[in-house]
Amino acid sequence: MRTMPGTPYPAFTRSLLSPRFWPAWIGVGVMKLIAMLPWKVLMAIGRALGAIVERFPSPRREVAATNIALCFPELDAASQARLVDAHLRDIGVMLMEFALGWMGTDRAIARIPVTFEGLEHLEAAHAEGRGVLLVGGHFSHLELCARLVSQRIRIAGMYRRMDNLVFEWAVLRARLGYARAMFDKDDIRGTVKYLRGGGTLWYAPDQDMRSKDNVFVPFFGVPAATITATHHLARMSRSVVIPFFHRRLPDNQGYALRLGAPLDDMPSADAEADTARVNHSIEQMVKEAPEQYLWVHKRFKTRPEGLPPIY
Repeated sequence: MRTMPGTPYPAFTRSLLSPRFWPAWIGVGVMKLIAMLPWKVLMAIGRALGAIVERFPSPRREVAATNIALCFPELDAASQARLVDAHLRDIGVMLMEFALGWMGTDRAIARIPVTFEGLEHLEAAHAEGRGVLLVGGHFSHLELCARLVSQRIRIAGMYRRMDNLVFEWAVLRARLGYARAMFDKDDIRGTVKYLRGGGTLWYAPDQDMRSKDNVFVPFFGVPAATITATHHLARMSRSVVIPFFHRRLPDNQGYALRLGAPLDDMPSADAEADTARVNHSIEQMVKEAPEQYLWVHKRFKTRPEGLPPIY
């Protein structure tokens, strides 16, 4: 019998009961309790929490302000400041969405309003017997939207292992409850095998990974160290690359999920050009809901040789 590649379902070990992990278990318990609340109540709590985050001094505010100033130079100072505030308010909602995405029941997820467009692009790729790379970005609702899209599509995901063993156990267990498979970011062989078998993989290559496979390509016109994995995965697996847009709608209307048209001639013979195209695609996603993008991440921490640090 063929086995599904990917990270196996995590086993529970007695070492996880060590007193040093008790705070983490409390955190997991709190997330579970949060996820039991109705979605609209969670959104209200998230907005209230976000109002506190907006007013609380934090180094991450400076990171977000720096990123937004770099990426939206066409905005005046007042408009940039409003976008920073809106993003910080969004972080409160993000915390609720992470808890719900990981710990919510299938019934709770099914009650969330969601629209879905572009499924025909996925069906066309699968009709050709090809795997699909759904390329998205790090938005505040990425975990919840991964759960939402899994209601319509059997997807797998790539992830970075958490440092805390309790959260790693709990979150991986939760993800494997709805995802077809999960792949460690270094498990290239397993990922390619899955894609060659016609699988669909959600992947977000828009963070500064400090990898030897980085190239500097523009992100909103700023040189950004960007991993070339999208190009290489598509080349090795002969997969179709499809942009995956997702955003939260205002006034508790839910979420809009959209699969864009496949990126033409992807992969090409030029890894750097392909990586630049992926960044451009993610830019278009950000422009649809800029306050929902993860601006508190130090996206431009790695700099081209000779250029001064940004942060």
